[in-house]
Amino acid sequence: MQDLNFFLPLIAIAAIFYFLLWRPQQQQAKKLRQAVEALRRGDTVVLNSGIIGKIAKVPQKEDPEIVVEIADGVQVRALRGSVGEVRAKGQPVETEK
Repeated sequence: MQDLNFFLPLIAIAAIFYFLLWRPQQQQAKKLRQAVEALRRGDTVVLNSGIIGKIAKVPQKEDPEIVVEIADGVQVRALRGSVGEVRAKGQPVETEK
């Protein structure tokens, strides 16, 4: 009985961490992974480096590279894994309140 009283708070803390930290982070990563898989030409993306641009070319799904246009006539190649956020076409930049 004493062992149960010792482990019960540890189990409760682990459950709180799971539902407040780990689970939402996994769900957010899953949404980003699905959005990166569904990239199409014209989508606005934010790369992990902070560069914002539009998708100029998306090769086959198994190709790890995409082409992002960051200015008129300026295109860079980036890895799919470097995409940090995918914004829909015409979606405005979120303002902080």
